[in-house]
Amino acid sequence: MKYFGTDGIRGKVNDFITYDLAFRVGQSLMSLDVPIVVIGRDTRESGALLTKGIIDGAKSIGKDVCDIGIVSTPLLSYISGRMQAIGVMITASHNPYTDNGIKVFNLGTKLFANQEQLLERFLNKESQAVITNLGKDLPPVDAFQLYLDLFRNVWVKTNLHIIIDCANGSNYQIAPAIFARITDSLIISGIDVNGQNINLDVGSTHLDNILNLIRKSGYDYGYAFDGDGDRLLAVDANGRIFDGDMLIYVMAVYLKQKHDLNDNIVVLTQMSNLGIIKALQKHGINVVLTDVGDKNVLEAMEAGNYTLGGENSGHIINQLLLNTGDGVLNAVFITKILEETKMSLAKLTEDVVLYPDKMVNIQNVDKQVLKHPELLALVDNWKHRLGDNGKIIVRASGTEPLIRVSVSAETTEILDICENQIIEVIERLNRQY
Repeated sequence: MKYFGTDGIRGKVNDFITYDLAFRVGQSLMSLDVPIVVIGRDTRESGALLTKGIIDGAKSIGKDVCDIGIVSTPLLSYISGRMQAIGVMITASHNPYTDNGIKVFNLGTKLFANQEQLLERFLNKESQAVITNLGKDLPPVDAFQLYLDLFRNVWVKTNLHIIIDCANGSNYQIAPAIFARITDSLIISGIDVNGQNINLDVGSTHLDNILNLIRKSGYDYGYAFDGDGDRLLAVDANGRIFDGDMLIYVMAVYLKQKHDLNDNIVVLTQMSNLGIIKALQKHGINVVLTDVGDKNVLEAMEAGNYTLGGENSGHIINQLLLNTGDGVLNAVFITKILEETKMSLAKLTEDVVLYPDKMVNIQNVDKQVLKHPELLALVDNWKHRLGDNGKIIVRASGTEPLIRVSVSAETTEILDICENQIIEVIERLNRQY
């Protein structure tokens, strides 16, 4: 396994090493001055082993532990806040079942950078101090009943016919129970959990499943979640896909009309389509752009006390609801908007004209290429030429060994010329390394 910081330990699962690593993760929680740990996991078969390791490690340094079983990441985050506890979620999100990892919360909030660094230093020590005052197992709590409190302001009853795809993941029990209260016309998919099929051809990363169900059933909307339940994508009866940016647009316009959008500002990432940004601006809503990653979005939201933000991947943070992304909670909120406005998602987004947008992944590239003066000059030149009507992002992937080149422009022709030039230079320079 590989340690990527507290936002995720991910890698191929190997029983010989995972328990020991998980045990040390549990011990590293010594760095957080909170006596209680609440732990949850998604449906991966490796989750039980990692859970045991973290529990044993945490108890060895005096932490009391409450295991709440298979839950979504946002549910675990919320319970962490409710219990005033450290929250540990065992998940690799949208990755395949052969990967696993952890996400750590402190009193319901993702760790700040200095907390992460301290935890990493504890984790990377060869041995941890063990104290004689061992922690204990706390009695189980009804996490789902506590979680229902989050929905008190968004409950809605609708005649819409809805499909949900739970990705064979954390939401496989939670989402059906919630949506059974929302609509009497419900199709449920992605709940055939076996420990090895999380995200396998289902969920928000494999929309063909829900698109096929929409086409066959004639239902109004489909909501797709990812493996740990913090993302949401939607599709309508015509098979049109509404990504995170589109859904944020719908929420932002609604919240502004309700005078609930603080400073009329939304936080998006550099990957957001220019068409979304310009459409928001037409409604008097300004945009703050961050680097990719929900952590960066949340930091910007907290710094500016903003209400709404997220990523086009479907990770949407509405701080009126919760301080982290929650696919189910956001899906119910979208349904509430549809019910109140009596308008379709297509109608609510008709002002959005998306710009041509394309991303290419280049494999086996030395990341030092990104610092080469020739590449930097080319990218700067194109940014100047495109101005406010284009966007270029050239970056190394944070989770895979590749370079991502993303370009947006007014026309496909301009986009292709720009992107092809950048790719050619990257590949040529890489041959020199």
